[in-house]
Amino acid sequence: MKSTSEVVYLVDDDLRVREALSELLSCQEIRHFTFGSALEYLAFLRSDSSACLLLDVQLPDISGLDLQQRLGKGSSPPIIFMSGYSDVPSTVRAMKSGAIEFLTKPIDPKALLKAIRLAFAEDLEQRRRTTELNGLRGRFDHLTPREKETFPLIAAGMLNKQAAGVLGITEVTLQVHRGQIMRKMEARSFADLVRMSEKLGIPDQNGTLKKSVIAKRPVEA
Repeated sequence: MKSTSEVVYLVDDDLRVREALSELLSCQEIRHFTFGSALEYLAFLRSDSSACLLLDVQLPDISGLDLQQRLGKGSSPPIIFMSGYSDVPSTVRAMKSGAIEFLTKPIDPKALLKAIRLAFAEDLEQRRRTTELNGLRGRFDHLTPREKETFPLIAAGMLNKQAAGVLGITEVTLQVHRGQIMRKMEARSFADLVRMSEKLGIPDQNGTLKKSVIAKRPVEA
């Protein structure tokens, strides 16, 4: 399992565990950094490489579970937990908070390497989603104030006549705004625009508008 761009961050206060896992990762040519405490990891300046965090539950300063909560999903690579004993409540808490795996020591090398592969894949997918969302937000920011008002009405399924009535503009003007929104957002279809609005959370900003409009939407001739 050769890895050149990905990196594993290993946090465990047991030197013997760190050395054993470091040797395993080195044999697999997986780039990694080891830390004896949560504070050491927090003080480390991480690179932007795809990564995963191999984290012991019991640490001398901040517990692994508390570190997971402190980092949050947005600022932490996917986490693989390790523990010297089977602890169902800790396992449940870790998995509910988004952990990739919860492994019991002594660590099974095959299970660990499988979990690391899953973690790298998850991190890459999260990076892809983040890049896509940032791109959508950037395109949305380039809409005019009126186009931003029009966007949620269109995404909610309103007919041009309905949306124009809500905004107090003519249907022709509404159609112009609609065309500009489609072009600026690089939407290939109405369905594509709806998906974009959902990713941006735009329907949520308008309460139950989308559901109510679709429920009352007349059949077009």
